[in-house]
Amino acid sequence: MNTRQRILVVGGVAGGASCAARARRLSEDAEIIVFERGPYVSFANCGLPYYIGDVIQKEDKLLVATAELFKTRFNIEVRNESEVVAINRERREIQVHNLRTGASYWEQYDALVLAPGAAPLRPPLPDIDLPGIFTLRTIPESRDIRQWIAEGGAQTAVVVGAGFIGLEMTENLVQRGLTVAVVEMMDQVLPPLDPELAEPVRQRLVDKGVSVHLNDAVAAFERDSSGKLVVTTRSGARIRTDLVVLGLGVRPEIKLAKQAGLAIGEKNGIRVDESMRTSDPHIWAVGDAVESRDFVTGEWCVVPLAGPANRQGRIAADSICGRSAHFRGVQSTAVCGVFGLTVAMTGASEKTLNRSGIAGYDKVYLHPNDHAAYYPGAKPIHLKLLFSCGDGRVLGAQAVGEEGVEKRIDVIAMAIQKGATIYDLEEAELCYAPQFGTAKDPVNFAGMIAANVLQGDVSLARWEQLPDTQALLLDVREPSEFTAGHVEGALNIPLPQLRARLGELPGGREIWVYCAAGQRSYYALRILRQHGYSCVRNLSGGFTSYKQFQPMLQKAQTAAGGRE
Repeated sequence: MNTRQRILVVGGVAGGASCAARARRLSEDAEIIVFERGPYVSFANCGLPYYIGDVIQKEDKLLVATAELFKTRFNIEVRNESEVVAINRERREIQVHNLRTGASYWEQYDALVLAPGAAPLRPPLPDIDLPGIFTLRTIPESRDIRQWIAEGGAQTAVVVGAGFIGLEMTENLVQRGLTVAVVEMMDQVLPPLDPELAEPVRQRLVDKGVSVHLNDAVAAFERDSSGKLVVTTRSGARIRTDLVVLGLGVRPEIKLAKQAGLAIGEKNGIRVDESMRTSDPHIWAVGDAVESRDFVTGEWCVVPLAGPANRQGRIAADSICGRSAHFRGVQSTAVCGVFGLTVAMTGASEKTLNRSGIAGYDKVYLHPNDHAAYYPGAKPIHLKLLFSCGDGRVLGAQAVGEEGVEKRIDVIAMAIQKGATIYDLEEAELCYAPQFGTAKDPVNFAGMIAANVLQGDVSLARWEQLPDTQALLLDVREPSEFTAGHVEGALNIPLPQLRARLGELPGGREIWVYCAAGQRSYYALRILRQHGYSCVRNLSGGFTSYKQFQPMLQKAQTAAGGRE
């Protein structure tokens, strides 16, 4: 073994490449070699859908760093098309298979970093390997899809899976002029979101001509007599198409780690400590292949995101070079663009909290403009905030809109990381000018509304409780708004008339108040409470949230009808 430290990194892209570069910045003496089984050591895989859509027109724009750059800038050796096939932990060696020549050889290490990433899911369905059925994880795969569209004159496509990659692919295929159908086994698009926040996205897809098949899964593929691919779903639907893209998610690449006897966690990822060290003290692991702690729930999870992978790579390098470094966990902060909509989230969703058995939380909905309404071009942001009922700690947030969405989620993401509360959001001092925001930013509004709840100034009702309530529904919007659409059975008393018409309201019955977005109904609630109406609740988010909840309410009513 050489006297200088020998650091071998298996896999490049985000985590592995970041680790290698960071290690060099910390040690000029170390010998660092990166082994990458693909042709490119560091590329922007998040940009692949946009390369297919011709938004990014040159393939070389996707290359973050080449093997030559690693050598000249960092004095790091990169061996492309070299697959690591075995680890001998006792001798501290890895076996490398050269994919170009077929030769195999062993290399010794002092520190080994595993960054094998994740593989796209390709379930064992009939004829899933037919030509024209693709996954998207690498530059060569994106090249194959572009070539199939160009040479075959593809006019239609089916995207299987409505997650982030699936919807980005959908948008870019439509951008290329294809007619697209999306098949998703869950009953909503973007499964990481709570369903009511996903509804505006589904509607935008439909508005753009995308056929959306929810609560259905692919059962088989075939090719018909005309040469078209046929996608058959479990519901019996048969969709003829020229092209299929599988966007079913990914699974951690753990084969190498498992064969070496490293600890594998309950989520089927490589188990690491806070310094990204595996169960072997000489081996670290980073990126999509590892399990991390969820920052909010504390549970183990696998989150294939570039941001955490890069940070994990830096932490592993620090640990290898003798520095104290700890990974805080993942918040699942993510953003996606879909036909002009921006969808972003951070922290726990309500689904995650319920799945984890975490009680004692509450939520608020609001629909503020991204900037001052009097300045041209203001767009609404649909925002959901989750917080602890005890101390008001921020647990998660999701937002959908056309402008300013990711900016607000980024603020809340930092608040979560610092253990901030809704009162901190209420007091946050953020940038304001009419073209950029409002004097009370949407983040401030979210904190203020949540603070009103915890301080007892308002009691909330939930739209999902609507089918089961006997409360009087009071709509305090203007008559024209009421006529354009309202909740069935609601009584309309516009807010300006409320004080004069209090006699029309029953004294002993619970009242649920709503308006367009929640502000006027809050004012109405405060009026009613101070006139002796003690059992009054505000329907959070108003009629705007009601429209987003409608599919869920209809589903609940259908199920109730079936039970009857």
